[in-house]
Amino acid sequence: MRGELKTYAAKRRFDETPEPRGAKGRRTAAAPLRFLIQRHAATRLHYDFRIEHDGVLKSWAVTKAPSRDPAVKRLAVEVEDHPLDYGDFEGTIPGGNYGAGTVQLWDTGTWTPQHPESLEADFAKGSIKMTLDGERLKGGWALVRLKSDRGKPSKRNNWLLIKEKDDHAVPGEGDALAEIDASVTTGRSLAEIADGTKEWTASRPTGRKAPPRPNASKAATGKAKRSPAFVPIQLCKGVDHPPGAAGWVHEIKFDGYRIQLGIGGGQAQVRTRKGLDWSDRFPALAAEAAGWPDAVIDGELCALDDDHMPDFSALQAAISEEKTGGLVYFAFDLLFEGGEDLRTLPLSHRKARLQAYCDRVGDAGGRLRFVEHFGSTGQAVLESACRMDLEGVISKKLDAPYTAGRSASWVKSKCRGRDEVVIGGWSSEGGTRFRSLLVGVKDKSGNGLRYLGRVGTGYGEAVTKTLVPALKAAAADASPFGGIGAPKKASDIHWVKPVLVAEVEHGGYTEVGSLRQAAFKGLREDKTAIEVTEAPQAPTEGNKPVEPSKATTTVKPVAKSGKGKVVVAGVAISSPDKVLWPARDGNPAITKADLARYYEAAAERILPHVGDRPTSIIRAPDGIEGETFFQRHAMAGSNPRLKLIDVAARTPYVAAVDVGGLVAIGQSGGLELHPWGCAPGQPEVPDQITFDLDPDEGLGFADVISAARVVKAKLEDLGLAPFVKTTGGKGLHVVVPIRTDARSRVTWDQNKAFARAVSEAIRVAAPDRFTTTLAKKARGGKIFLDYLRNGRMATAVAPWSPRARPGAGIACPLSWGQVKAGLDPTAFTLWTYATLMKKPDPWSDFRASAVSLKPALKRIGL
Repeated sequence: MRGELKTYAAKRRFDETPEPRGAKGRRTAAAPLRFLIQRHAATRLHYDFRIEHDGVLKSWAVTKAPSRDPAVKRLAVEVEDHPLDYGDFEGTIPGGNYGAGTVQLWDTGTWTPQHPESLEADFAKGSIKMTLDGERLKGGWALVRLKSDRGKPSKRNNWLLIKEKDDHAVPGEGDALAEIDASVTTGRSLAEIADGTKEWTASRPTGRKAPPRPNASKAATGKAKRSPAFVPIQLCKGVDHPPGAAGWVHEIKFDGYRIQLGIGGGQAQVRTRKGLDWSDRFPALAAEAAGWPDAVIDGELCALDDDHMPDFSALQAAISEEKTGGLVYFAFDLLFEGGEDLRTLPLSHRKARLQAYCDRVGDAGGRLRFVEHFGSTGQAVLESACRMDLEGVISKKLDAPYTAGRSASWVKSKCRGRDEVVIGGWSSEGGTRFRSLLVGVKDKSGNGLRYLGRVGTGYGEAVTKTLVPALKAAAADASPFGGIGAPKKASDIHWVKPVLVAEVEHGGYTEVGSLRQAAFKGLREDKTAIEVTEAPQAPTEGNKPVEPSKATTTVKPVAKSGKGKVVVAGVAISSPDKVLWPARDGNPAITKADLARYYEAAAERILPHVGDRPTSIIRAPDGIEGETFFQRHAMAGSNPRLKLIDVAARTPYVAAVDVGGLVAIGQSGGLELHPWGCAPGQPEVPDQITFDLDPDEGLGFADVISAARVVKAKLEDLGLAPFVKTTGGKGLHVVVPIRTDARSRVTWDQNKAFARAVSEAIRVAAPDRFTTTLAKKARGGKIFLDYLRNGRMATAVAPWSPRARPGAGIACPLSWGQVKAGLDPTAFTLWTYATLMKKPDPWSDFRASAVSLKPALKRIGL
């Protein structure tokens, strides 16, 4: 027996214990280091934490279950080294032997020292920082040796096991992981291991094992328990931003049907949020769940798209076509396990029990998914969810019990407005072809439905195939709408009984309560029209939900902050209902609050091109029909969310550096953003070249498209990577990113000279199509190549910037594949931005495509 394992061997009688004899192993340089935790029911239940080092498992006995709460420090007593073989041990050590009791393999994975170059010294010093990648423990952890015990020198080798603050931390979790009693490899509980219960393996490989399924013979004897009765569910209150306080965790909000599974005695019932039995609609789930251990589970049933994201439309299609076998059940709470009522336990304990339950079931053919929660800031989780085109985030208090009805311990934050509405009619083209829905909510005055407007998008062929028959089946002779603004009878309007509930996504509400930019998401068969009232849930003030008795309306989707103000991204918006762009072509007016919300929604795409750069702003405090002016410099009283940048001018310029800065520009009536083409924080270093293609009067957009292709070819021939965007007007911008490192950077004069030389070369090659002369009278039906936007202090409209013009256009980045016949630059507007944001950003790799301009300068003779 090699040195480190002598103590291990001396303590054990291997003719009596099933523990491995083991030997010191030899490390393969490329092999990852293993870590594991064994739950050990010895004289006292504890957790043996082991990490591979120098051919053995360095080991500590941890007095309680590890906690992912950085505020919780677990005492870890260093014990003898164990052989690497011990990492696979799970079983019972017989009485009379050292460590007698049952051992469960509770977690396993790999570990990486955060400071490998000083690992030996860290062991000697007693401070080891590591990154764990296990089934249950992940992220940064630390082992720190205690120098004293209650003020006296420590006689034992005592350490502390501490979770570091990172995305895997769960503040407020406390002892929740102690509730997990399931082997990470076999799914067995300590009792099952002690009883010698054999592990169960699915009929096809799943990568995880589970215990035996309940004995179905109970049902045959007639002694089986019936599936549990429906348990009233907990609901969320709406807030505008996730809570930022400690003690909250955040889950992804799934886009599906809320489903409660009641399982007992070999049966399972699939119930809706109202307790309706929908087992016959989801027979595959009911059949699968019937074999799971007895429980009541709360979760969401979803259909997944090709990117494995929840898709509500696909869920509806699966239900209507009775093809529900591929649906996935996301479990987020455990209300009963067996006959034990868990609702009074804190969420942290219920989730730990649920995770263990899901581990025992296994992957259920991919049908059962445990919903992880995140302890990082709620806003960060929400932003990630929105980037992935998910619906939003549910935030929950870790120490709260499960409470039926709406509770302030569960709150939801949405990426975009989403509500249920009642269908009261539909419009058609040519008398028959479906065009849009007319929707409302139940008016508290009792005068029928209060009209919310039309829902004109979101209808594919598959949707209308099921929607139109449902509308015709509910046809009515009279309008269900009442009150001010109710639609009038017309030849293209068809009334329906107010019995159908639709879910719509929208961009908020107008001052009079009409939906903005509403898109149809699907019918809600799990909800009744009588539930959809004027105030289906309380509005909010910041993160604090208003008591329902104080709720009067839900037409303000942003947080109130004092009389007449709203808050967007932490910025108070005064006069939020002031119209900046008037209604046009059937689209509603766009207000200051709308602009602020756009800047918030588009910040991730705007900031890479505007952030930390001197920015000129076109302001129109009274809207585009009022006075507009061009602001270059900081003004007295500039919003503190804006940065001041010294550009050796009499007055500094302003710049946005975050979403709050963009919203602050919107608060000041800033409708357009025109940044310098410089590197962030370096106003003297250009990082792009812009060619503005401005057509003369009489030329069509097809001429501009053709011209852009010519410029693209010329720039690519020079070794550059051109990108293209609309200007929000009648032209296009072709923009080239260039490198700014010390060896590649160029001066403003070189930047402008290059743009001029390229433009002149294109003009000379096709003088009948292009001009570089600024005077309009000299253009003569040609495309003006404007290279003047590339000198110091020159600007160009930013990608994704709105334009202060009728039509509310956006300077929208395009892929070159879009630049072809039929491209309509007027289609990219503040009315359509929600759809644009759902698509990948064509300029996502703009900066990564930058190359040095110096070789191109030489090739063009500069």
